[in-house]
This record gives sequence, C-alpha cells and structure tokens, in this order.
Amino acid sequence: MPRVAAVPAALRYKPFRGSGAIAAGLITARQLAGPAWARLFRDVYISARVPVDLAMRCQAAALLLPAGGALSHDSAALLHNTFIAPFGSTRVHVSIPPRARLPRDDGLVVHRVLLGPGEIVRRCGLPVTGPARTAFDLGSGRDPVEAVVALDALLYQRVIRPAEPSEIARLRAGWPGVDRFRTAARLARPHVESPMETRMRLLLVGAGLPEPTVQHTVLDSDGLFVARLDLAYERLRIGLEYDGDHHREQETFRYDATRLNRLRLLGWTILRFTAADVIRFPERMVAQVGAALKIATSVRLHT
Repeated sequence: MPRVAAVPAALRYKPFRGSGAIAAGLITARQLAGPAWARLFRDVYISARVPVDLAMRCQAAALLLPAGGALSHDSAALLHNTFIAPFGSTRVHVSIPPRARLPRDDGLVVHRVLLGPGEIVRRCGLPVTGPARTAFDLGSGRDPVEAVVALDALLYQRVIRPAEPSEIARLRAGWPGVDRFRTAARLARPHVESPMETRMRLLLVGAGLPEPTVQHTVLDSDGLFVARLDLAYERLRIGLEYDGDHHREQETFRYDATRLNRLRLLGWTILRFTAADVIRFPERMVAQVGAALKIATSVRLHT
C-alpha cells in the first residue's frame, strides 16, 4: 500500500507560498512537487485534500499581492458577498500599482492602477477594493450589459446604496470610463434578484418597449400577498418571470402552478422565459412581450 504523505499542520487547510514553506523547513521542494499538493498560482500551493473554489483562489492570490495591491473587480465583489463572476470561472482579478512586480500567471487578471486612500478595505482578512471602487471598476466596464448586471447585484446585496452611484461618478469626473459608468448607473435598479432579470429588462428597454417594474408585489382584493413578480407592467397586469433550472424541481413546479392560477384569476397575464430565451432567442422574447403589451392595451381601450 502506498504511503500517504504527511501534511504539516501549518499547511493543512489554507494556501501558502511554496518558497516560504521550504525556507521555513516545513516541506522540501521534492515533496512539494508530489501529488499531496495542488498548485494554484506560481509559488502558491494548497493541500490536495482541500476543496478549491473561487473564494479559496482569491485567498491564494492575495499571497502574491505587492504593497498597494488588492483583490478587485469580480473577485472583490465576491468578497463583498456578491457573486457576478461567470459560471465556472477560476480567474482572480487583482489591482496593483503600475510599477509593481507580479509574476505572470494565466489564473490572474492584473489591472495596473493606483488605488487611493480608503479604496482598499479588508474582507475575510484579505485586501479588497472598497464598495465604491469595486462598483466603479465593474460599472465602467466595456460591456454595457454586464456593467449594469454588476451594479444591480451590488445594489441588491446592499454593498452600495441606491443614491451612491451618482456620488461615485461625481467624485471620479474625468476618470477613464466614467461616462460608461454614468450610463450603467442610470440603468441600474435596486431589488433585482438575478443577472438574468437585468438582462431581460435591458433587452426590453433597448428594443424601445416601456421599462417594467422590478420585483412587483401582487395583492388580492383583501390585501393579502399573492406573488412577487420578477418584472411587471402593473397597469396592464402583465408579469414577466425568469425561470431558472430550480423551477424544474417537483416542489417548485407545484408551487409555481398554484401561484400562476391565483395570478390568472386576478386578471394577470404571465409570460415565463428561460435562459435560452434571453441568451439565444432575445428577439423572440422581445416580440412576445411586445405582443402582450399590444393586446392588453387594446383590451383596456375597448373596455
């Protein structure tokens, strides 16, 4: 039976710099090259027994940061309890001073910027760009949809307050990307529960349709709660719902059916969309919503 390598207690549960562990006599270079250890970044390792997720990779990347550096962008959002990184992403974003040195690594996305006083905070013991700086970095991105997705998510998690984006833009007048940030801030809304809801709303607005209300609460004639709709045209009683994969689970399916019946009895038309509608067939989704608005408006004018 092969011998299981012993893992020193100091290296058992968290990432470490390989060169430092060797210098401290905790492990040899030969041992570090063995199967007991997983390499996360250049000179950063972890016990192969430890599950590695994006948060753990952020912790590992922080070991490489030079003075004045911080986890930033998607990675900072994660440490602010806001997950907006692409599904399955393993890359960590860091911001470091322009002249700072950092070993090149495919697992790192390096942004060379000067972070001002107060723009670095600590989350879970790690240096992270603060809420305002994180919001600006993400909201000034070159993809206008993803910029709004990020701001919506930060607002939903209360990392920033609804009044903050305008102040963030004012304090950064003249900065590269501030015009993109202002555009995203005008389109951002609090209370949006998922990125797909943001994308649905932006598709409709971009197509020239009226902007729906976010997270509209429906009450019955007795004032009792019936449902909260992802998006709604409340005057016309049209609700738009994004159905993620969890809606296929049996209990959720049963709940959705009962909820839908109650809404229909109150005169609501509910259109339900999936990721395929939003990503692959957006024109069809927009056309269906537009048709529902046209029918509801016609009915309202003739009653």
